[in-house]
Amino acid sequence: MNRKLIIIVAAMSFMIPGIGLAQKYPDRTVKIIVPYSAGGTADFSTRQIAQKLTEQMKQSFYVENKVGASGTIATNFVAKSAPDGYTLLANDTTYAILPSLFKTLPWDHPGDLEPIAIITQTPVVLVVPEGSPFKSLSSLVAYAKVNPGKLNYGSGGPGSSTHLSAELFKYAAQIDVAHVPYKGAGEAMLAVLSGQVDFIITAAPTAIPQIEGGKIRALATTGTKRLITIPTVPTFKEAGLANYAVSNWFGLAAPKGTPPAIINTLAAQVKKGLADPELRERLAKLGAEPGSVSPAEFKKFIQKESELWAVAVKQAGLTAE
Repeated sequence: MNRKLIIIVAAMSFMIPGIGLAQKYPDRTVKIIVPYSAGGTADFSTRQIAQKLTEQMKQSFYVENKVGASGTIATNFVAKSAPDGYTLLANDTTYAILPSLFKTLPWDHPGDLEPIAIITQTPVVLVVPEGSPFKSLSSLVAYAKVNPGKLNYGSGGPGSSTHLSAELFKYAAQIDVAHVPYKGAGEAMLAVLSGQVDFIITAAPTAIPQIEGGKIRALATTGTKRLITIPTVPTFKEAGLANYAVSNWFGLAAPKGTPPAIINTLAAQVKKGLADPELRERLAKLGAEPGSVSPAEFKKFIQKESELWAVAVKQAGLTAE
C-alpha cells in the first residue's frame, strides 16, 4: 500500500463515525448491567452470553446486578451512561411493559436505548413449594375460587414480567390472589422454595433446576408443547387454561448514540456466541431458545411487544402509576 493510499484510508476512518472506534473495540472491560438480583433468568442469560463475548472478543464482559424499582434504576443508569459501548443493559420483557405501568419514566422510552440483540426467549412455568397441597393447576384454581385472597404469589417486583404474568393468570383463571413483590425473580424463587409464597410464575430457566432437584413442583408451562426437560408437566392448555399464553425474552441494549459500528459488532458477536452447540444445548435443557436477531429487527420486536403488553395490562385491569 503506497503512502497516498494509507493517508486516504486513515482519513476515511475519521470521516465515517464509529469506524476507528469499532476497529479497536473493546480495548477494556465492558460492563453489562442486569436490573435484577442474581439467580433469575435475566442474570443467567446475561452471564451465558457475557462468557462467550469475553472468549470471542478477548476482553472481559463483566456482569453487575443493579436491582430495584422494577428495573428502572438499572435502565436509567445505562440510558444516562456514555454511549461508547462499555456500559450495556440486559433488558427483558419487563422493559416493554414499563410504559404501560408508569405514567412517567426517568429516561426517554424507548429512544434513549439502542437495541442490540435478543439473547434468549423462554416460556414461563407456574411452580409451587415442594410441600404444597396443590398437585395440579386445576386444584390450585379451584381452591382460589372458593377462598379468594387466601393464596399469594411472588414476583420480581411491581411491573416485572413475573408480576404481570401472574396478573394475567389471575385474569385468565378468574381468581383473586395476593401479590408479594421481591427484588428479582431469583429472590421470588427463594420465597417459593422456603414456602413463603404459594406460587410464582417465572421463566423456565429460573425454575427447571429447582424442579429437577425436587425442591419445587411445576403445575403448568406456557407454549404449544411440553418442555423436553420436564415432559410430565402439562401446558396451560392441557391443564385446562387455554386462554393463557405468556413468554419472556432477554436481550442487550446500549445507550442512545452508541456508534452503529459497535452496535453491529456486538450483535454479530452475540449471534456467533449463540451458534455454539454446547451453549445451545445448555439453553435447551433449561427451556430457553437462542434469540439473536439484527438490531433493526430487535427494535421492531420491542415495539410490537410494547403494544401487545399494553393490551395485556389493560386486560388485566392494571393502571399506570
